[in-house]
Amino acid sequence: MNPTAPADRPAVNPWIIALTVTLATFMEVLDTSIANVALPHIAGNLSVSVHESTWVLTSYLVANAVILPLSGWLSSMLGRKRFYMTCVVLFTTSSALCGMATSIEQLVLFRVLQGLAGGGLQPSEQAILMDTFPPARRGAAMAVYTVAILVAPVLGPTLGGYITENASWRWIFYINLPVGVISIVLSSLLLEDPPYLKALRAAREGQPIRVDFLGLSLLSIGLAALELMLDKGQEHDWFDSPFIVRLAVVAAASLVAVIFWELRHPAPIINLRLFRDRNFAAASVCVFCAFGVLYGSNVLLPQMLQTLMGYTPLNAGLVLSPAGFVTMLEMPVIGILLSRGFDPRKLIVAGLLTVTVASMWLAGLNLGVSPGMVISPRNLQTLGAGLMFVPLNIAAYAFIPKEQTNNASGLFSLVRNEGSSIGVALTNTLLQRRAQFHQFRLAEHLDPFNPLASRFLVGVSGAFQARGGDPALAHRQGLRMIYQVVQQQAMAMSYLDMFWLFSMLALVVIPLVFLMKRPTSTGGSLAAH
Repeated sequence: MNPTAPADRPAVNPWIIALTVTLATFMEVLDTSIANVALPHIAGNLSVSVHESTWVLTSYLVANAVILPLSGWLSSMLGRKRFYMTCVVLFTTSSALCGMATSIEQLVLFRVLQGLAGGGLQPSEQAILMDTFPPARRGAAMAVYTVAILVAPVLGPTLGGYITENASWRWIFYINLPVGVISIVLSSLLLEDPPYLKALRAAREGQPIRVDFLGLSLLSIGLAALELMLDKGQEHDWFDSPFIVRLAVVAAASLVAVIFWELRHPAPIINLRLFRDRNFAAASVCVFCAFGVLYGSNVLLPQMLQTLMGYTPLNAGLVLSPAGFVTMLEMPVIGILLSRGFDPRKLIVAGLLTVTVASMWLAGLNLGVSPGMVISPRNLQTLGAGLMFVPLNIAAYAFIPKEQTNNASGLFSLVRNEGSSIGVALTNTLLQRRAQFHQFRLAEHLDPFNPLASRFLVGVSGAFQARGGDPALAHRQGLRMIYQVVQQQAMAMSYLDMFWLFSMLALVVIPLVFLMKRPTSTGGSLAAH
């Protein structure tokens, strides 16, 4: 089948369908970040520690990762519309149950259901948009869809902080209900499976269903162990913990086994042969690294603003929120360029270079900068992410056969998801390691023979003593203040190191773009969620 064949014309305006699926997308992506700032409130209300409340995040991420690669197979078995509608209903219902949870065990269980439903939404929505729009208009459609994907993680912490401070943490889940109901109604009225999917399902009627149970089990166990290891690794000091070691062994053994098994199975759960297409393979590596940088920055910047620069969660969110408006403004331009045949590879290179420059700019900050000095490089970084996002998917799917759309979207979404998870895990780990390194190096200069350190200690101790304190106590307070300054500066230098690392990571993947063939049309474009 020709991958650039025109889409089957829908019975309604395709932009209405695009907005319908975008509602569910925004709702699901928002839930990946909105709960972060509510953890202390959840812990207090449910009478558990903050450490225990982090399972609210972990359970969602694990369930999300497990279902992503399976969604293509489930969609082909059940029918895309039926599977998509099931996911929307389950996501909305589980959101209501999360808001009504009376214990941490209930909340974690309902978050697992929410994560399974959310992960199933993602690839289905991508495939729906691909089949809804003709090749010449897919770039513009994906640009609109991308706005929700890039804006939701930026607005999530701000909205979550506002809701928990002014209402209750339960409302971060209840706000999904009206959006979910609207999405359910519109989806039931507007969505239809395309003729080629109906023909495939009709051809399978009467035939025994072959389910790759071993591949399904290995993949589910491997991805769950990997996601759990990544999320809890830093908390348990990585491989010094037997728990993390066991997870690593299970993840490695399961995922290696599933690769060998799926490549030999006649009806695999995930089609790894798609990586034979060099566009798909190169774009997968690029999106893996790009989302590692993007989500790593989403973690670093709010932490840096709040822990080192004294911002409240709401003020930190207000500083970072303008990046979402940058995305809204650039997406229509990108859509127009792609619809007119602009080479998507050029936009990918421009996006990676922009992210590189923006990350270098962030690496030059200090603790005395104004909010505007944080807003500008963050906006530039988001601009770069938007430049590469839709073109990456156009290049990735340009030569994928239409009947493999569901499988490809699930696999590509999994790569993106794991890039985000690994990026966040490595960011948190390296941040602490580099802070320790810088603290040791700075402490080397704190000795009685260093005139600068001695003068600073004398001045600070004198200030404390001038307030009427005891000389010995004032000396100890001066030493404590010096130690706090060293810790603060070491952590600041660690943050800057991470931004330098992000800039290098964005730069080194640029050569992969030149391995891609130029798409003959935008027919294969999909918005990776």
